[in-house]
Amino acid sequence: MDTPTLPALFLSHGSPMLAVEDSPAGRFLDGLGAAMPRPRAIVVASAHFTAPRASVGANSHPATVHDFNGFPDSLHQIRYPAPGDRPLAEDIARGLSAAGLDAVLLPDQGLDHGVWVPLRRMYPQADVPVIPLSVNPRGTASEHLAIGRALAPLRETGVLVIGSGGFVHNLGDLAWGDRDAPMPGWASAFANWMRDRLAAGDTDALLAWDRLAPGARQAHPTVEHLMPLFVALGAGHGSAVRQIHESVEFGSLALDAFAIG
Repeated sequence: MDTPTLPALFLSHGSPMLAVEDSPAGRFLDGLGAAMPRPRAIVVASAHFTAPRASVGANSHPATVHDFNGFPDSLHQIRYPAPGDRPLAEDIARGLSAAGLDAVLLPDQGLDHGVWVPLRRMYPQADVPVIPLSVNPRGTASEHLAIGRALAPLRETGVLVIGSGGFVHNLGDLAWGDRDAPMPGWASAFANWMRDRLAAGDTDALLAWDRLAPGARQAHPTVEHLMPLFVALGAGHGSAVRQIHESVEFGSLALDAFAIG
């Protein structure tokens, strides 16, 4: 039987409470895994795994990392015991190096909440091998697009490539006391510009998001939550982008998700 070519995904993972709370984004993720062919492995470029060079987790039994504070103790007790896949991690590092990118294997890397929170909803049995991949908080959109392009051939071998971040992510401007607060104008303007450019396939404009998008630096005071989008775009290798989810929490925490290819 032929191996299906999987889409690349960008998922907004929001608060760690997404792992357990009932919400539109959580219900969307609950159905997402079953809506696609089952992957043989999953590579996740996470906003919470940052490094100055492309770093690939090569732990055969990655730990569940609770890299957050101020949430219920029960959230810290959750484990997502998905296996790793060191041979695949080694293949990924070789592919990145062959593409002229500086890559390194990290044999002790665990699964941060940008990885396990969405995967717990998508694949609750934790039985698909997971490879975490870093983003560079000082890197450019073009650099992350190149990382994604180096990953693109994996999709033809049954590997699901996910960028896990946040479509609009400014924790300082959230309406923390009101989950259902309306979206402020600056956040709507940025999100709508990005959606329009993604739908149009306007990669050149997207790569210049920080100069061209309205409210860019208010939507992303730091870039690590947007860079996974460019990894997913690169892994999609020029395919059409389809929005598969849209919801907002606390006013400006935009939880859009996209499939590419």
